[in-house]
Amino acid sequence: MPLDKNVKSQVIAQNATAEGDTGSAEVQIAIMHARIQQITEHLKTNRKDFHSLRGLMVLVGKRRRLEGYLRAKDVVRYRALMSKLGIREVRPR
Repeated sequence: MPLDKNVKSQVIAQNATAEGDTGSAEVQIAIMHARIQQITEHLKTNRKDFHSLRGLMVLVGKRRRLEGYLRAKDVVRYRALMSKLGIREVRPR
């Protein structure tokens, strides 16, 4: 279940660092966060959908690795994004 095009373009516009930016770490994390929220809502009503649960776990892992990359690259941008999205900071491994 992919994100709606309108939702995705809105997320990109809110988190883009420059005009036409769709691939920066901030945008990728924000898109993954929106998908995680969507799958979480789906799992609240469909508790036995284990395929979607596995997809959610894979997506959370990808987002966490990307967060680690952003944290190592620029801590200020990382902390700003975490507070903007409402994600709690996790200690790196």
